[in-house]
Amino acid sequence: MFKHLIDILYPKTCLGCDAMLQTGEEVLCTKCRHELPLTNHHLTNENDAFKRLAGRVPLEKVMSMLVFEKEGIVQQIIHKLKYKGHQEIGTFLGSWYGEILKNEFSEINEIIPVPLHKKRLRERGYNQVETFCNSLSDCLNISVNDSLLVRKKYSKSQTKKTLLSRTEIHKEIFDVEFSEEDSGKHFLLIDDVLTSGTTLEQCTKALLKIPNTKVSILTMALTN
Repeated sequence: MFKHLIDILYPKTCLGCDAMLQTGEEVLCTKCRHELPLTNHHLTNENDAFKRLAGRVPLEKVMSMLVFEKEGIVQQIIHKLKYKGHQEIGTFLGSWYGEILKNEFSEINEIIPVPLHKKRLRERGYNQVETFCNSLSDCLNISVNDSLLVRKKYSKSQTKKTLLSRTEIHKEIFDVEFSEEDSGKHFLLIDDVLTSGTTLEQCTKALLKIPNTKVSILTMALTN
């Protein structure tokens, strides 16, 4: 009864369009959910996400869930996830994509989130890919390892930087803290948005320092 009263006083609204959510709707209304541009990258290995990183680092699979367009709904919800504390968006997207990918990653040993620097983590209070990773973990029955890959240097936002300057900044910014037990594993590296691919490239290089490992990549979205 108390929960019912809270819902009346503070009704939940869609994080895509701000409309009041109806019974059975969570995070996004049905209309906004249908408007999310799915990539269907799981249907082909030679997809746009894979091509963006092709030839830069050896990868098994690369895929993104959604298409990220400027001023679009994907940009809006990821901004709310990343900067406004709406971690339920990561849970929602991870559960949805996890159901789609149940037969895609049976060979993966661990899920690895792209880490934040400790200072950034204190500033934000959470890693924006954490809930996404946890939901994928639940759906795919694969454990999350958030201590293997570490970010050694603190850096400001890369949004407005060129590909060259991003590459320079990201040199040696990631490293791994591993043991013999980590050798020979296939890791699924997770990030929010695949843009230039510099961050994911550097993370992959760090993970490949571990003997006999393989890396696949999955992101919530891919920029055009």
